[in-house]
Amino acid sequence: MSGVIFKRTFRVRTYECDSYGHVNNANYLRYMQEAATEASAAIGWGETRLRQSGHLWIVRETDLEYLAPMKYGDTCEITTWVGDFRRVRSVRFYELRNQRGEMVARASTDWVYINLATGQPASIPLDMIAAFAPPDLAAVADVTDTLQLSTPRKKFPPAPPPPLGMFTQRRTAEWRDVDQAGHINNATYLNYMEEVGIQAAKAVGWSINRMRAEGFAIVARRVQIEYRLQAVLGEELTISTFLSDVRRANATRHYIIARADDGALVAQARGVFMSVSPTTNQIVRMPREMLDDFASSISE
Repeated sequence: MSGVIFKRTFRVRTYECDSYGHVNNANYLRYMQEAATEASAAIGWGETRLRQSGHLWIVRETDLEYLAPMKYGDTCEITTWVGDFRRVRSVRFYELRNQRGEMVARASTDWVYINLATGQPASIPLDMIAAFAPPDLAAVADVTDTLQLSTPRKKFPPAPPPPLGMFTQRRTAEWRDVDQAGHINNATYLNYMEEVGIQAAKAVGWSINRMRAEGFAIVARRVQIEYRLQAVLGEELTISTFLSDVRRANATRHYIIARADDGALVAQARGVFMSVSPTTNQIVRMPREMLDDFASSISE
């Protein structure tokens, strides 16, 4: 049984698009975050009430699959609903469609209910579970039994051993990266990942401009990210990346985001990327020379 269904429509703005003219990957996640916040507020659990209760929801894991690009002037309708409640966690699902009704992305986020004073997970209150339930489920006991029926969470897919050519860069969490919870925003990690991937390619001679000249672009097909710790303003991070499962038209890129001072794992992620024509969005093969140049950064 799913919870209350909520719909929200966004119009794509120019600054949300990248150099290819497509909505940037991270902005899909920003749409999802906003829709989830408004969905919660619509049933009486907005940010103010949550904070007054001394609690907050934070994302533990996101799985986002990109199905079609969006461009400036498009509209994006997000349909979102709660899939289940466990003691301290709840999964929310999303479907994103353009103005023609075509699905452009689908996703899920696994949220954890946190006590602000302790920073530790807290039991989700029954009245909150009841508020998220469909209107025809009135009794709190019934709601709890229904929505807490869920399959066990799958473990995040383990990464293969890093190769010798793993690329690493350092960056400091800046003011623009941090949200009102005082942590680096979830979507910002996707920007970090995108940038380190671009720099890793450039380091072996394949800049964005060179790829354009060769007639192809690398685009995300699916991104999975698990958040382990909450990084804060001024914290220095190491962001490492390498490849696996490389084919002529697709590859998997792995990411390890850690605190620079003690090496503690902040987040881990994996993305499936495809080579496409920038003009037609059709799948094209990557040059053999490129695959050879990436050899040292590919896990065996």
